[in-house]
Amino acid sequence: MKRKHIATWLLAIALTGCSKDFLTVVPETALSSATFFKTEADFQQAVNGAYQPLRQIFNERAWVLEEMHSDNTYYARNTLYGAVDPTENVADFAVPTANGVTANDNVLVQYRLNYVIISRANQILSLIDGAGIAFASEASKNNLKGQALFLRAFCYFDLVRLFGKVPLHLVPITGREDAALPLATTDAIYAQIEKDALAASTALPNKATQEAGRATSGAAKTLLANLYITQKKWAQAETILKAVVANDGYALMPDYNDAFSFTSTNKNNKESIFEIQYMEGSAGYNGNQIYRFLPSPISATEIAPIVGTSNPQPTSQESNNIPTPDLIAAYEAGDKRKDISIGTITLSGSLRANKTYPYIKKYARPHSLNQNTGQNWPVYRYAEVLLFLAESLNEQGKTGEAAPYINQVRARAGLAATTASAQADMREAVFKERRVELAFENKRWFDLTRTGRVKEIIGAYGAKVKANPAAYYFPAGAVPPPNAFTVLDDYYGLPAVEAALTPNF
Repeated sequence: MKRKHIATWLLAIALTGCSKDFLTVVPETALSSATFFKTEADFQQAVNGAYQPLRQIFNERAWVLEEMHSDNTYYARNTLYGAVDPTENVADFAVPTANGVTANDNVLVQYRLNYVIISRANQILSLIDGAGIAFASEASKNNLKGQALFLRAFCYFDLVRLFGKVPLHLVPITGREDAALPLATTDAIYAQIEKDALAASTALPNKATQEAGRATSGAAKTLLANLYITQKKWAQAETILKAVVANDGYALMPDYNDAFSFTSTNKNNKESIFEIQYMEGSAGYNGNQIYRFLPSPISATEIAPIVGTSNPQPTSQESNNIPTPDLIAAYEAGDKRKDISIGTITLSGSLRANKTYPYIKKYARPHSLNQNTGQNWPVYRYAEVLLFLAESLNEQGKTGEAAPYINQVRARAGLAATTASAQADMREAVFKERRVELAFENKRWFDLTRTGRVKEIIGAYGAKVKANPAAYYFPAGAVPPPNAFTVLDDYYGLPAVEAALTPNF
């Protein structure tokens, strides 16, 4: 009977022939772009799906590539855990790179997840204007379109700052041939980010009327300002940042600790411009960053006060994102942010002579379930807008106008007004203020690259690590690998796995 059905099916194909219409028929029961995008709710669901990879990016990889790859954090070597891994290579500035590509898996995953979001945004943008469906309103349609534009711009901004040149996909891929595009120039990628962010800034509603957690006009403008600052387009950055300050309703939370969400409260607060949404529980929307960051081996008794769970579990792992002595020393006396951002813990099972370690306290929010957290990850906060504005004004020679913006940030931290009055002094003051205000928010690496200070700062930092490994959390007899701090490039190599799929890398 089965053979008869197969034969009949093959005969039907033969009789029908290979017409174009036959080959492009999509089964009505299959979920595809041809059958799915029929209602506004479908586009809403697609936009929701475009945000989804951000949770993995910020839970697993962004902090490796953009924070541990700096002088802010390092790893705590646990010789009981095993050999050096790809994350340590990033922290050690020793990512194996040849002919512009690397096999490092952190690089690969970050690259691919960004393109997952881009591909989903492209699908939405390619169909939404010609969908032929009735949206609740033009504003509703623009909101969905604006979110897709923002997400595409956001991901290309991450990619261009990590790699310099990447393929610029702006329409859905239909076949193997258009999947392997040439590398676009940095300037071409910047131009597309600007175009998308500008369009998003006018299409999106502001925070007061947008659903919590979604991109807003303020988020798009802040992304655009970040782009202009990276390009050193100071006047354009000033204009857009002043619009955010004047019109978008943000404000500093009075207490620095309250700028960051708890596992189920204080999310998307008045200081938050854009943050990655997590939810504790079994639905699959949770994070577990703090468990990745804690020094180890840590006992259940030692971890309990940090995580607050009813069933604390010990861990024995390679510990990452440990605050460096350099960062700890960067806080001024009396800075309230230090004790909010960084805690200390003594590990009875540590192989170090000094068993005391710092850890990232501002993400250590009490929660119920082991390895299951719900606090959101801050991407853009109003404090950064103020520091961006101070920097943009100062770089135009308006140092006096810059001071009030940096001083707002300092005042909340319990610090006196900056004493910087000359342009060079203010430049350094803003650079240092960004380091402590935005510590552990994946900003430091990009601050080093855009200011051209990688070799200067990381070179000196690496020399200290190699000269005194014990101060950087190595147990007795353990040292950084011989190739540590030898790859001081502004960009990562492109993923080797992707290079094998294209002639253009």
